[in-house]
This record gives sequence, structure tokens and C-alpha cells, in this order.
Amino acid sequence: MRTSDLEGQSAIVTGAARGIGQAVALELARRGANVSMCDLACPSDASSTIDGVAKLGREAFYREADVGQRSSMESFFEESMSRFGRLDILVNNAALNIRKPLLELEVKDVENVWSSSLWGVFHCSQLAARIMAGRGQGGSIVMISSVHASRAFPGSTAYNGAKAAVNQMARTWAAELAANRIRVNIVEPGPIDTPGERSFYTEEQLYEGAKHLPLGRLGYPC
Repeated sequence: MRTSDLEGQSAIVTGAARGIGQAVALELARRGANVSMCDLACPSDASSTIDGVAKLGREAFYREADVGQRSSMESFFEESMSRFGRLDILVNNAALNIRKPLLELEVKDVENVWSSSLWGVFHCSQLAARIMAGRGQGGSIVMISSVHASRAFPGSTAYNGAKAAVNQMARTWAAELAANRIRVNIVEPGPIDTPGERSFYTEEQLYEGAKHLPLGRLGYPC
């Protein structure tokens, strides 16, 4: 694949400040796309992604925003379209996980996880699909899902449920949007070496756990 195969295209990546989202944003820029990004991280956390896109010769637009808030995403998508005039690719990467056993979960925990990991995917995908369908030139919507969608990891009720729902929504949208030449695809990463994993495990726990993976190590974002 040529490094300029996305030349002139525009992409949106949610949760792009670090980890998988950052790697996706940089790869899209490397392929030739301008990239709009949102995250709940402060701008200083996202600065390396923004700078990286710029160093690759592409334009970056960043906003600190919550994908679970419809009005915020409507404004973000409108500004992205104002800047770039088109939308070809959406990567739904933003997500939140609160790990507690069922007996200890608070309703608010579940609401918070589903706001970003489920509702955020719905909001962004619907907004993107409407833009893409309206332009009549097709597009691509990608879900950064998880192995949690099909494996019942204890202590992750809300996240497991959200990712399973995201996968089923994606399959439904793929069938619905094919006539509009809009592809909808699912990516299911396993354990990846990102800052997010360190919210739940120590370095020693990550190292020991990685020994049991098929390659004997964590995956890398890029």
C-alpha cells in the first residue's frame, strides 16, 4: 500500500490523545489524510499526536470533548467539516472501562462506561454516516472493539456489554450502509501496551500476564 493512498481525504479519530488512538491518527496522516481528533485528555496530553500529524505534513484539528455528549459531537463534526470540507473515515476508539464485580457496581459506573464506550460510538457513527451518505462518495467507519465483546472477563460487566453491543451495531450498520458504499468494520485488539492498561495493572502484573499470551508479550499500538 502506498504511503499516499489517502491523499486529500479527511478522517476523524476519537480518543486520539494516546495509545491506540494516537497510533491510528499518525498512521492515517502518514497515509495522506488530514485528521480531526477528540479526547477528554487535556491539550498537553494530546500535543504529541497533534505535533506528529503536523510533522507528517498533514493538518490536525483537536478538541477536548466527550463522545458521550451528543451536542458536543455535533459541534465537533460540524467544525471538522468546516475545516476540511469532507469526511471519509471515522475511527471509533474512545472508550472507558470501570472494573468492579457485579455485586459492587454502581449504576453510575455503568452509565459512565456506556456513555463513552457505547453511546459515543452510536453518536459518532450516525453523524459520520449521515455526512458520508449525503456526499454520495462512500466512506469507512471502523470500530476499535475488544476481545471483551465475546469473552466474559470477570469484573468488566459494563465494558463487556458495551463492546458486544458495538459489534452487533457495526454488523447491522454494515448491512444497512453497503448501498451507500460505506464500509463498517470491527477491530478487536487483545492486551495492548498502552497507558490505559496501567490504570488496572502494575508493570509487574503486565509483564507476568503477557507471558501467557501466544507471542509471550503485549501487543503494540504501532
